[in-house]
Amino acid sequence: MAVARLGSITLDCAEPEPLAVFWAEMLGGTIVVTEEKYIIVRLPQVFLTALRVPEYQPPVWPEEAPPKQIHLDLAVDDLDAAQQQAVRLGAVVSPYQANPEVCRVLFDPAGHPFCFSLPLGRLLDAALASTTEN
Repeated sequence: MAVARLGSITLDCAEPEPLAVFWAEMLGGTIVVTEEKYIIVRLPQVFLTALRVPEYQPPVWPEEAPPKQIHLDLAVDDLDAAQQQAVRLGAVVSPYQANPEVCRVLFDPAGHPFCFSLPLGRLLDAALASTTEN
């Protein structure tokens, strides 16, 4: 049985808005969340997040030494259970967790970061419901 399902692909950038607009138009998506640090695009199959990263440096192709530019956000219903299963499979929990009640950062066996998050659809639906109630 799978531990998680793909929830979002996150692209690092200097300015989230032009990147989010580009991918929304390119892939037929809709911008559903706009924050200062990130913008989330709902696509037919997955969410795409444009994430502002301080001192962002774009990749240089074909050189092979860029910093992290992209990571997977994996949707899970139970953060603790998913984290335990991932560690059993060889993942390492990051010592820094910005918001562990909603998202957990881990590293795969090769050191690539990935996140376990509560399903974005569920979080977005709740956020949209609370804004329409107010």
